[in-house]
Amino acid sequence: MNPTNPFFKRVAVLGAGASGVAAARLFAAEGASVTVLDTASPESLVDRALELADLGIALETGATALQVPEGTTLAVLSPGIDQASEQVRAFIDAGIPLTGELEAAFARCLCPVVAITGTNGKTTTTQLIEAMFNAAEVSTRACGNIGPAFSAHVGESKTLAALTVEVSSFQLETIAKFRPKIAVWLNFAPDHLDRYPSMREYYEAKVRIFENQTEEDWAVVNVRDTLPALRAQTLTFSAYVDSGDFALLDGVITFRGEPILRMADTHLRGLHNAENLMAALATGRAWGLAWKAMLPALCAYRALPHRCELVGCVDGVDYVNDSKATNLDAVEKALASESRSVVLIAGGKDKGFEFGAITALVTGRCRRAVLIGEMAARIQSEWGDALPCERATDLAEAVELARKAAQPGDVVLFSPGTSSFDMFKNYADRGNQFRALVQNLS
Repeated sequence: MNPTNPFFKRVAVLGAGASGVAAARLFAAEGASVTVLDTASPESLVDRALELADLGIALETGATALQVPEGTTLAVLSPGIDQASEQVRAFIDAGIPLTGELEAAFARCLCPVVAITGTNGKTTTTQLIEAMFNAAEVSTRACGNIGPAFSAHVGESKTLAALTVEVSSFQLETIAKFRPKIAVWLNFAPDHLDRYPSMREYYEAKVRIFENQTEEDWAVVNVRDTLPALRAQTLTFSAYVDSGDFALLDGVITFRGEPILRMADTHLRGLHNAENLMAALATGRAWGLAWKAMLPALCAYRALPHRCELVGCVDGVDYVNDSKATNLDAVEKALASESRSVVLIAGGKDKGFEFGAITALVTGRCRRAVLIGEMAARIQSEWGDALPCERATDLAEAVELARKAAQPGDVVLFSPGTSSFDMFKNYADRGNQFRALVQNLS
């Protein structure tokens, strides 16, 4: 199937989020008749309906969005829409060709693609590569899962040296010809078990990033992860073992033994960020950049909010906002970055994680845990015999309990270890509320 084929004149886009709207704009600009379908209530999508109407794009909502519009010749799937959903099944049963927003944008891309995936660190690494490339006069734009969507920037591809695209497992599920010139694999850990039946399905979706690469391409990979045989040329990295091309020795990132970058010269902290920097450096190396062209932008980069972000110090206690920690691997990395005693605030939506897997690390690093959300009772049952735990009804109470438990010199670490949708709009809303609560303390 070729989504640029003129046969596809009546397009249905499933999902009215940012990716769906970007895809709808893309097809409408090519002259297709486009309908966006989203099962959310009409009331919640009033502004989106007006935005699309101005572009001549129809929006169907609620139960109507489960019906296949008459004459549809192509369905474009937003990454947030599960292929097992009733909405998608209707199009499959009707024999309508299905593509994803990532694949549709790639079919129109006129420049090489650098694609970054991994359970954690994708956005930071994507931004590091964007900053490094542009500073080295390799014109690029960051897009994809980081936002804005790949479809929103693909029109610029004829004027860019590359597009730097953050890709998720959801986006990779529907690729056919997507082929990055450089594919970056940061890490792999349990996540999205509310969408995938097991880790195997999650892994199989994510590893598709290498599926169409050839010997002319590059794969930048974490040496500790098990991957299939790769056709691309490879560069490896790890901050935890010294068997990769890039390693960490006494706080210095090295390349095959050659010192390249001192972590102290950057604004990033922790072994996980050392790996993000290594991945960016390896990407630049694969592109052919000199070290001196890469380093200034990497040293100047500052991490985004909600990623081990120091948001306040009250009575000698540091408060760290790690709301972006939506899985256990992220909690592990945040705890590993702390040498001080921690009061941990964790919990949120039940994504099927077994928090007992990190009991030893938590008990070794934490003085106490304060637990919130759907997962609170289950986490307490898994940690309670080894660590003092208490449950809070909301985040405000959790911050107050953590304040009472912390001693001068401690860290109150808000690293939930799961997603936020049981109590908050998203991880950013959750982190912003934590920051505001801490500011009120001080």
